[in-house]
Amino acid sequence: MTTRKQLKLGALVHGVGGSMSGWRHPEVQTDASVNFDYYQEQVKIAEDGKFDLVFIADGLYITEKSIPHFLNRFEPITILSALAAVTKNIGLVGTLSSTYSEPFTVARQFASIDHISNGRAGWNLVTSPLEGSAKNYSKNDHPSHDDRYKIAEEHLEVTRGLWDSWEDDAFIRDKESGVFFDPQKLHRLNHKGKYYQVEGPLNIGRSKQGQPVVFQAGSSESGKELAGKAADAVFTGHDNIEDAKQFYKEVKERAVAYGRSKDDIAIFPGIAPIVGRTQEEAEQKYLDLVNLTSIENALDYLGRFFEHHDFSQYPLDEPFPDVGDLGKNSFRSGTDKIKKEAKEKGLTLRQVALQAATPRSAFIGTPEKIANLIQEWYEQEAADGLMIYSAIPSALKDFTEQVIPLLQERGIFRTEYEASTLRGNLGLKIPENRYSSSLVRN
Repeated sequence: MTTRKQLKLGALVHGVGGSMSGWRHPEVQTDASVNFDYYQEQVKIAEDGKFDLVFIADGLYITEKSIPHFLNRFEPITILSALAAVTKNIGLVGTLSSTYSEPFTVARQFASIDHISNGRAGWNLVTSPLEGSAKNYSKNDHPSHDDRYKIAEEHLEVTRGLWDSWEDDAFIRDKESGVFFDPQKLHRLNHKGKYYQVEGPLNIGRSKQGQPVVFQAGSSESGKELAGKAADAVFTGHDNIEDAKQFYKEVKERAVAYGRSKDDIAIFPGIAPIVGRTQEEAEQKYLDLVNLTSIENALDYLGRFFEHHDFSQYPLDEPFPDVGDLGKNSFRSGTDKIKKEAKEKGLTLRQVALQAATPRSAFIGTPEKIANLIQEWYEQEAADGLMIYSAIPSALKDFTEQVIPLLQERGIFRTEYEASTLRGNLGLKIPENRYSSSLVRN
């Protein structure tokens, strides 16, 4: 018997999809990225499947060569607020940039969603990899990779400080006496740091789960360091179990080095399962997606990771070109991985582009095969949870109806929600208010 928490699951709801050509699939609604009914339907499938959370990704800069989903899509805070009203148990997590947002606004927005949802909000803290983002925020330059993470660390410190502005029992609301709140339980942050000067207090109190859950999505050295020091959970991506196990081990060790328990942080690799009644059927579903992608689209997709570099200028069937430090200040961990693998395996530009645009997941096959792999990743400590990406709308339904029952039979995934908050279902502690009397006494 294992003493670990049960497996956790998240569902990435991604409109018309995260590829250049997936929107052309016969099953995909071409307006899905701005269709609330579509989002509501996908989230209902996930909640019926007892998923811990749904996740809405985001970005701040587009060009004519961007992925179609990125061109015309909902902003996370807005769609999560709407989804909070039509869900009951599932966590609601959205991306918001620490580089291009103010801590007071971020704290207020996520605290509001946390109250609307009765304790189910989560913030995916990102530092915004795309260089062009600065052009949309009246900035001359995009901060360097390392500076963005220094900004993120202070941003998170301030945001969490603001979330503690009010002690949990500060609001008395006694009509007879006329006392609405206890002023002794209201606290100004008075933060003066390198990047932010924020007085506070925040004009909304703490929620049922204390504070929104903080996710972090970065696998560079700076990303792993911030995750180990401060994140509640981490979104990451790995092609194989060995890389996932190494990442898992590194982040947990960093958390412990900062005086935390390894159980204080949950690791969520992303996977793209394709379920078929047979292996052949699943493979055909994958090929149907691959066949929608032209080499031109694949090159555009690859270019996004390398600061929108134009790869069409290079010969397709010669070794992947030397692009120097391109990508170092954007998707650093991702581009380092692409360049390393291309060099080690002697891949051509065509091979790299198609592999990037249509990655082949190991999680393609029968329900039993996929359940076996998930169990292996969980039991071998490659993951605490998994972020499920569905390339086509039916993929989430197939996974929920065919794979989840097998995980439940094996006792590694819930049959009912354990709690009504995101923290409760993830098995994370409610953070005590830093100003509470017990902490003051200690």
